[in-house]
Amino acid sequence: MTFSQSVRTCFSKYFTFSGRASRPEYWWFFLFILVASFLLGIIDAALFGMSEVEIRPGETEYRTNSVLGGLFGLATFIPSIAAGWRRMHDTGRSGLFLFYPLIVMVGIFTYVGLFHGFGVFTDGQIDTLFEGGASLILILAIIVFFLSPFLVLWWLSRPTQPETNEWGPPPVRVTQ
Repeated sequence: MTFSQSVRTCFSKYFTFSGRASRPEYWWFFLFILVASFLLGIIDAALFGMSEVEIRPGETEYRTNSVLGGLFGLATFIPSIAAGWRRMHDTGRSGLFLFYPLIVMVGIFTYVGLFHGFGVFTDGQIDTLFEGGASLILILAIIVFFLSPFLVLWWLSRPTQPETNEWGPPPVRVTQ
């Protein structure tokens, strides 16, 4: 699959979460989004300028007024999730595996909210999160949270299953 075929396929399957997506389909579309976002950031800076934002007293940061980049992000959000979902299917996994880091993050915040309250972040008492026996669970969850994006990337980079799986036949016949 070529670059242009991948972009056309992913946009033509805008809301399609069923079926499978080959490695080239997913990664060419990912590259398209990356390059287009970069170029639109440059165009946004040229057309709409930069804003000076004060982070802390005495520290400023310059940010692009990202109008075109924001619209592009909105337009490609659903097809990028759909392509990733189909890519997970192609490796023999449920599309929910794409959201594994998000699920772990929600679990961590739920744990903190239920057992410690979110005030620990604003009151400067983060060290209290790691007191007691349950802190081991939180430490393990944080480690899993930081490793989970790499696991998802690894899954997305796995080869196509050459045989038909529960999500359908392979998108392209793989010859070995």
